[in-house]
Formats: sequence, structure tokens, C-alpha cells
Amino acid sequence: QGQLVESGGGLVQAGGSLRLSCVGPGFDFSNSQMGWYRQAPGKDRDIVAAITSSGRDTYYADSVKGRFTVSRGNGKVYLQMNNLKPEDAALYYCNTYPSILANWGQGTPVAVSA
Repeated sequence: QGQLVESGGGLVQAGGSLRLSCVGPGFDFSNSQMGWYRQAPGKDRDIVAAITSSGRDTYYADSVKGRFTVSRGNGKVYLQMNNLKPEDAALYYCNTYPSILANWGQGTPVAVSA
């Protein structure tokens, strides 16, 4: 299994934006559906958004619909997060979806101040 690397997290104020990126050194996910997942302290890791290999179809958890946008291109998968809320704070990961085919990366942390 290959490794995935996430980046782009940080600390923002509520209402702010961040753009996360995911690359897969040694893991070719060009033909895979990809997902963004998040895990807050003490909670399970949940799917946030997903995108088909073609990029034509997407899926969003109800909690992020209308605020987050998943896209892919240039060998990367992106998650544009707008109007961030304190409850969006978590460690964000990318991986294949719905089956997990790659090793989990270290994730990128997102913190949102009220």
C-alpha cells in the first residue's frame, strides 16, 4: 500500500477558509474514488466529502454541504473549505473511498477559533 500526504491545514477564525491538498507519493490514485475524512479528538474518523475518479460526481456529508468543495486534478485531490465553523476542527485525511486502499497519512490539522 502506498502513502498519502495531506497539507494545507491551519488555524482560522470562524467564517474563514482553507484549502487542503492530498498527494500520493508511490500511490497512484488516478483511477480511484477519493475521499476526505476527518477525526476530532475522542471521535471516530468520518467521511466528509468524496469524488469519483473522473471528478464528475461528488458526495458531501450533510454537515459540510454548501461550504466544502472537493475537486481533483494534476495528481492531487483538494478540499476547499469555506465558512468554517468551530465544529469543523479536526485532523483531516484523504484516502480512497469507500474502501481504504492506501496507508493513512499523518493528516493535516484544522483548528477554528470562535
